[in-house]
Amino acid sequence: MNEENGTRGAKKYAELAILNKENHIAGLESDSGGHTPRGFSIDANDANTTLLQSWRKLLSPYGLQDIDKGGSGADISPLKGESVTLVGYKPDSQRYFDYHHTSRDTFDKVHKRELELGSASMAGIIYLMDKYLYTDTPVKP
Repeated sequence: MNEENGTRGAKKYAELAILNKENHIAGLESDSGGHTPRGFSIDANDANTTLLQSWRKLLSPYGLQDIDKGGSGADISPLKGESVTLVGYKPDSQRYFDYHHTSRDTFDKVHKRELELGSASMAGIIYLMDKYLYTDTPVKP
């Protein structure tokens, strides 16, 4: 989405979404590396922030205990709106700058299991948002 060069891709995507009358209810960004999952940051209205934070007890057994209000990510931020819930995937950051934007940032550094856990974590939050976001059905842990 061109974060490093003015987020022009993200802005264009949001512009085209409006032009095409698309109704975004949520956005998910993964832009903090592919290490062990730790949780999510939430950029949403108060009710949806509270809802997503209530899922901490469902997600924490899987190491996803960090569910905090905060920025979701530059690449989805142009979609922000009162009825749009933006979520940023947050993996462990200890090794991020060992590779980020360096010549060592190559595919052989990818840890398959950590990447799979991250994918499963994002699938889990998407499932919960699909099932419970913008409905009156409470989550039953």
